Amino acid sequence: MTRLAELIATWFGSGYLPKAPGTWGSLAALPFAWAILTFFPGPYVLLVASAVLLPVGVWASTRHSETLGTHDAGEIVVDEVVGQWIVLSVAPFSLLGWLAAFVLFRIFDVLKPWPISWIDKRISGGWGIMLDDVAAGLFGALAVSLIVFVVGEF
Repeated sequence: MTRLAELIATWFGSGYLPKAPGTWGSLAALPFAWAILTFFPGPYVLLVASAVLLPVGVWASTRHSETLGTHDAGEIVVDEVVGQWIVLSVAPFSLLGWLAAFVLFRIFDVLKPWPISWIDKRISGGWGIMLDDVAAGLFGALAVSLIVFVVGEF
């Protein structure tokens, strides 16, 4: 089970790529999101996928953190996958829509405005690892939704 936890926590090894593992994890989320939407088209499919992956990610990140003896190691990127999918769930299914979703999620994940920073500092364990990215995903989803509202589909 330790190997399975590592595989999920590092999102199939993408967290081991050099420099900016969170960005690599977010990028690695994209082909999975595309596949999910291709095989299961629908407006809430990525939210359902995020909800399913969230407890799995809590388990995997908790287990992998215990194996490493540290909290929220950079290689743990399953949290980025969940957050990225949340933003993609409201983004137009287009190159520009997904680019906006990717960039906005990364901005909120890196800058961690309140309450994302509060979650990051106050909640520990697997839930803490996952929930700050869920919050960043929600912020990104709100930003994408506002852009779509103002300028329309892009």
